[in-house]
Amino acid sequence: MAEPSPAAGFGPDPAADAGRPMEAANAVSPTRAVEGSGMEGPEDADGVTGRDRAAGDGVAGVNSVDDAAGTELRRLHPATPVLNGWKYFALAVAVVGQDAVRDLDFRLFGLQVLAAVVLGVVFGSFSWWFTKYRIEGEELRIESGFLFRRSRRIRIDRLQAVDIVRPVLARFLGVAELRLEVAGGGKTEAPLAYLNEPGAQRLRAELLARAAGLAADTPEAPERRLVAVPPGVLLASTVVSAPFLTAVLGFAIVGVAAIIAREIVGLAFLLPWAVGGLSVVWRQFIGEFGFTVSESPDGLRIRKGLLDTWSQTVPPGRVQGVEIEQQFLWRPKGWVKLSVDVAGYGAKGAEGQTSSTLLPVAPWPVARALLERVLPGVDVDGVVRVPAPRRARWLRPIGWRFLRHGVDEQVFVTDAGWLTRRTSVVPHVKMQSIRVTQGPLQRRLDLATVHVDTPVGPVNAVAMHRDPAVARELSESQPERSRQARLVAAPERWMQVRARERSDVPDQAADQPDQVADRTDRPAQPGGTAGGVDGAHAGEPGPLNT
Repeated sequence: MAEPSPAAGFGPDPAADAGRPMEAANAVSPTRAVEGSGMEGPEDADGVTGRDRAAGDGVAGVNSVDDAAGTELRRLHPATPVLNGWKYFALAVAVVGQDAVRDLDFRLFGLQVLAAVVLGVVFGSFSWWFTKYRIEGEELRIESGFLFRRSRRIRIDRLQAVDIVRPVLARFLGVAELRLEVAGGGKTEAPLAYLNEPGAQRLRAELLARAAGLAADTPEAPERRLVAVPPGVLLASTVVSAPFLTAVLGFAIVGVAAIIAREIVGLAFLLPWAVGGLSVVWRQFIGEFGFTVSESPDGLRIRKGLLDTWSQTVPPGRVQGVEIEQQFLWRPKGWVKLSVDVAGYGAKGAEGQTSSTLLPVAPWPVARALLERVLPGVDVDGVVRVPAPRRARWLRPIGWRFLRHGVDEQVFVTDAGWLTRRTSVVPHVKMQSIRVTQGPLQRRLDLATVHVDTPVGPVNAVAMHRDPAVARELSESQPERSRQARLVAAPERWMQVRARERSDVPDQAADQPDQVADRTDRPAQPGGTAGGVDGAHAGEPGPLNT
């Protein structure tokens, strides 16, 4: 399997990782030792050396209870009322403080703020007292609510992702929020806010172990860093990104127009453009600062964030699809962005889109090597593409040449876009459904569009403006490909797939380093070889040409 190469500052930093503790590798149980046997050595970014099982750990501690019987009910961290009480505080100030501010009665306003603070802490304390959680066999049970009681049970083996989020204030208090993502959820189904940071790490490790069918006290598996995004590259990619340039251009046009027209009021329209530009910088640079991807038997571990820090664990087998994005001004550097569909993330708006980022920016050889970790055995460049028929130019005068689709025995691939090029990759085993649509203009031009559906997320596998015969063939053959892929698919229990692969092919891991250099040093190939209808475009560069 290919290894991400340290191109242009990407990849592991040997100097930064030197001298890290190796106890984590020694503490791995026999079951996980099999899974770690193919690694060159653990590079635990957090220096994790296993779980502290000392008695009397306090609020977020783990009780020594038999796995089958589960654990005792536990409460969240005592600082939770302070961190969650601001919601009630803000509501109280907004409701009762308006009159005082309008009358400039700051003494009354101060008393109202003090009362709001007390009210927020009281309500937050009630919420904290009645919120408890425990692990019962294969389920995580969460009890919450003091007026309306709510009891949630989440199957541990069906978790889609496990995240640890540390907002700025929470970092000062030494606490963190544990977020558990499940399929079909419009928001985080089981947020545990807040636990002390060691407690959050231990609980995540316990959930990962139970999800893999291992003993609950199995130490956290070691990890090896694969990719680290340099801050300079991240900032440069943000500055030349289409959303930021659009905001800057709009700001300049409105400002010049207001000066020429000598209308001071017109300068007020600069605010939305300024906010738009700052939001892009905040989301892409501040939010993705320090972005690293590491590999462990648990899955891929992602860490990022300058102010609010995120620590995500995306398990193998839970990625539903991948999108490869290349913006216009990224092409000279060969940069691309990788996003993934993970059930539970996509329905949460902008936050879900941020959580779905697998790699914010990297050269294509590095991104391709990471893509092979997520979708083993898939060669996106090698999938033969079929372009749209020439008559599609009446609906897409410029971009019709870039509309392609391709299918092989593992994945369905679509290409689209001429300014921002996007390639969507959906494994057959993850396909949810397939649709064929045809609008009035398409009927007039004898065209149709094929949609391969996945859970809500950034991946949008749509083969636009196909010949009806091609669309019909896809709608009939894709369900069969999906059925066959599901018949031979490996179980989705975490870490067991990796262990089985390594036990079946013990010598393959030793040969990987040689294959890595040979794979990642090659220049990226065009986005597949076009064929079929309009074969005259067979030589066109694809969206991933660097």
